[in-house]
This record gives sequence, structure tokens and C-alpha cells, in this order.
Amino acid sequence: MNTPIKLIVGLGNPGAEYAHTRHNAGADFVEELACQYATPLAADSKFFGLTARVMINNRDVRLLIPTTFMNLSGKSIGALAQFYKIEPEAILVAHDELDIPTGEARLKIGGGHGGHNGLRDTIKCLANNKNFARLRIGIDHPGNAKLVSNYVLKKAPAAEFQQIEDSIYAASRIVPLLVEGKWNEAMKELHTK
Repeated sequence: MNTPIKLIVGLGNPGAEYAHTRHNAGADFVEELACQYATPLAADSKFFGLTARVMINNRDVRLLIPTTFMNLSGKSIGALAQFYKIEPEAILVAHDELDIPTGEARLKIGGGHGGHNGLRDTIKCLANNKNFARLRIGIDHPGNAKLVSNYVLKKAPAAEFQQIEDSIYAASRIVPLLVEGKWNEAMKELHTK
């Protein structure tokens, strides 16, 4: 894939009680980008989310954090993508990932939802197109499927939270490559950390 990224979405749940929980790692990633590019995210009701427009390497990039709940993320993504005519291949969705160790982040292009409700709804609202890119932010697995819901909705202990923050920062450094469609370089840099 060499499609330049035009929309970067961070998945999470709205509200103070969910801020900086493991499940909000994607939203934290987009907040980090907004901070690096000194552009505040602003509520936009027509896109059901917080949005910003940034210039990265002289390219126009939209940032989005849906303010719907996680399982309705696609409503926000679909609305913005349709309005700005951004094809799924030009969308990067950042989300928490149970199957990756804490402190690591991985890029992936396409694929299923892997049981992640935010991805499930995104696929549905992009007319079942699975070809968008994902930034999978590792949060580790609690070891038992019954523990997952409680685990993802909790804040990580301080040392673990720092590892997640570090992986988010590392991933933010490759965004300029992604907006130019330099996927191989971006993956090489992120995956060999």
C-alpha cells in the first residue's frame, strides 16, 4: 500500500471516566498528534467527534476522535470520510490491541475486526470496506477472555501507562512517512524499535 493517509482516527470512549484508560489508547494517540502540531481538537457535531486539520509535510490531514461510544465509532468516521471524500485506503485508525505486548505499536493494512467493537462498526460504516490502515497500540491481554471488558476500561498502572505513552510517542514520529504513503519505511522504523 502506498496510499497517503488523509484522515487519522483515534478510537476511545467519551467522558472523563474513560480518559486515559487502556481502551482509549487510540484517542490518546490522536491527542498526542494534535499537541505535536499545536492544533486543538474541537467538537464538531456533524461528525460526532472532536476534529482538527493539520499540515504534515505540506499535506492536509484531518484528525478525528469520535465522541460516540466505541461500538458506534464508525458513525463518526463514516460521516467525516463521506463529507471530505476520503477513501478507506487513506484512513488510519489507531486503537488498543490486546494481542500486542504493552509498549509496542504495530501498523497493519486491512483485515477483520478481531473482536474489537470500534473496528467492527468502522468496517460496517465504511460499506464493509476493510482496506483502511490500523495503528495497533499494544495493551497486552489480561489472560482470560472474561476479564477483558473490565481490563480495557481501567487505567493501567503507572509503569505500564508510561510504556503505552512511549509507544504512542514512537508511533507519532512515523506519521510524516504515512502521510506521504511511505508505508515500508514507516513499518520498518516502527517495527524495529
